[in-house]
Amino acid sequence: MLLRSLKLPSFVASHEELAQQAERDGWPHVEYLGRLVELEISERRQRRIERLRKGSGLPEDKTIGSLKVEKLPPKVRRQVPALCEGGFIHRAENVLAFGLPGRGKTHMMAAIGHELVHRGYAVLFTPAYRLVQRLLAAKRDLLLDRELKRLDAYDAVILDDLGYVQQDREEMEVLFTFLSERYERRSVMITSNLVFSQWDQIFKNPMTTMAAIDRLVHHAIILEMAGPSIREEEAKASRRGTGDARSATAEATS
Repeated sequence: MLLRSLKLPSFVASHEELAQQAERDGWPHVEYLGRLVELEISERRQRRIERLRKGSGLPEDKTIGSLKVEKLPPKVRRQVPALCEGGFIHRAENVLAFGLPGRGKTHMMAAIGHELVHRGYAVLFTPAYRLVQRLLAAKRDLLLDRELKRLDAYDAVILDDLGYVQQDREEMEVLFTFLSERYERRSVMITSNLVFSQWDQIFKNPMTTMAAIDRLVHHAIILEMAGPSIREEEAKASRRGTGDARSATAEATS
């Protein structure tokens, strides 16, 4: 009961079993207590990671294990391991991935997000349009400050497909406010099929576009996702595989 009141569930679950092992193996009291503390810390960390994972919104299937790293541009491929370590978060740097559709931007960013969560960082993955709608709803309810504080709890916010957000004035304003709030304090990770010279399509106003780009780029790691479409290559390979299978079946039955 005392251990429960101290919120030490691993102590509660394991103290008797470890006490028996300590008696059998002749552990001193300090070692027995040390083993319990290590177990509590380890399981507490796992519970925290699981909470972070559930609250992240990260696509479960887009992990480092499923990422075709060999398909990434060589320079980007070399940068991914360091990004997974999370040093850029401590420096409040942004990560910006640009490239045409199908180049693996979303999968790569989500995979990095999963690795960051595993290291104990709070990450939010969201399509850009959904975040904008969330901020607009908060503004209409006069709760924008509170919503921005909630988002501030995340070490990194991954905004996916920023280029698809077609902004009206209100949408532009809340997105700019969000980016400004995180400037030099928290990291933003953005995927976009539009290069900076096309961002006037997002923010409409030239001055706001320049100000947004300036804040993002000031402390940023830019990933250029060049090369052929990974999706197209996979689709072609799948079609070839289906055709080969049909040909083999036809030959076997002829």
